[in-house]
Amino acid sequence: MITPIERRKRVFQLAMPAVSEQILNTTVGLMDVLLVGRLPAAAAAVLGYSSAAALAATGLANEMYWTTILLFMAIGTGCTALTARAKGAHDREMGNEALRQGLLMGLISAIVMMVVVMFGAHTLMSVYRADALVTGLGARVLTILSYALIPTAIGMIGMAAMRGAGDTRMPLYIMIAVNIINVGLSYLLIGGAFGLTPLGVEGAAIGAAVARTVGAIATIVVLLRGRAGLHLTRWVAPHLDMMRRIIRVGLPFAGEQAVFQGALMVFLGMITQLGTNAYAAHNVVIRIESLSFLPGWGYGIAASALVGQALGAKRPEEAQAATTEAFKQTSALMIVLGGIMVLVPGFLLRLFIFDESVVQAGIVPLQIAGVFQIGMGANFVYSGALRGAGDTKWPLYTKIIATWGLRLPMSYLMLQWGYGLNGVWIAMGLDFFIQAVLAYVRFRQGNWRTMQV
Repeated sequence: MITPIERRKRVFQLAMPAVSEQILNTTVGLMDVLLVGRLPAAAAAVLGYSSAAALAATGLANEMYWTTILLFMAIGTGCTALTARAKGAHDREMGNEALRQGLLMGLISAIVMMVVVMFGAHTLMSVYRADALVTGLGARVLTILSYALIPTAIGMIGMAAMRGAGDTRMPLYIMIAVNIINVGLSYLLIGGAFGLTPLGVEGAAIGAAVARTVGAIATIVVLLRGRAGLHLTRWVAPHLDMMRRIIRVGLPFAGEQAVFQGALMVFLGMITQLGTNAYAAHNVVIRIESLSFLPGWGYGIAASALVGQALGAKRPEEAQAATTEAFKQTSALMIVLGGIMVLVPGFLLRLFIFDESVVQAGIVPLQIAGVFQIGMGANFVYSGALRGAGDTKWPLYTKIIATWGLRLPMSYLMLQWGYGLNGVWIAMGLDFFIQAVLAYVRFRQGNWRTMQV
């Protein structure tokens, strides 16, 4: 029997490396935004575009890049659930088979997506309806990032399997290395440090692509040596039954993210119509918020692993207790971070962009984001717990209800009524709040206790 103090410590020890890893994972894109947003005037003159245009292009390209890796995320979700169950049931072979099949499926899907992105980058970027300059710059970024799709798949799935097996530390160490490489290369290439020719947005993409490639190599080396009961010891041959199990758990997650990303494209299309400065402000606010909600994301990963392990050990009551503890801990962190966003929004924005008009446009949206932080944390934790149990359909339903049913219509009306970016962010905050309520209600119903994966 686990005592409350032991449980609190276990949740914290599993969540903190996951939180740190997600911070570092987000920082790969965040540092590019920071460096691009602070593009020196001399470099901007050589490149022929402003920091606001560069910022908008980089932000849109990164949004599209995350859309293209939905399959990797889905496969990783399936691997996390299965390796967690295997860990709880002390079935090492099941965990290793899930890892092998996940990597094989990731490799195949990455090859397909790389071809699609390489030959269709400009068409993909045009869906955001940004101006010609931003669309063209974004297509350049996306094309370069496409070369890193295979490494991204390997890294994401390998680290997802490790997390399910209860190892959140090694993914953290790998992401530390990824960030050091990304920051170093991006600093050298974006603005042309130490006499190098400035490459602007293309430099940011090169830095990110090289860094993620190194991360994938490190992941494979770790798994070949063995980690947390996972060990790549033989050639990866297709195993259709395990593939089906991964797909059964992961496919609803892919649907969930596809629904969300589809809505996001429409959402961003609305914002780009407000002008480059408005979108640049939105992008900076998103990047700041992406750091603030990472505690929720990290605790969601911990809840997913702990629920899967507890159900594998036939202890659903421990799964519920661990999820409740994860929610308590993430709520405390989210309240603090949300308060900072409400109190000093201008200071945070000026860390990322010199343009004062962009800063002023982002102040109120950032404060609105701060108000809704605790709801976002609750959504991550309870949705993560449901995914760890194998209930990946419910988060899909919540996205349809809250994002398509509320955020998009409300954003359209807010823009029609003249509330601009502020109104859009109110709609966005309410979206996440409704998702949190729905996830909590589903978790309290308890159907996840008998889910099979």
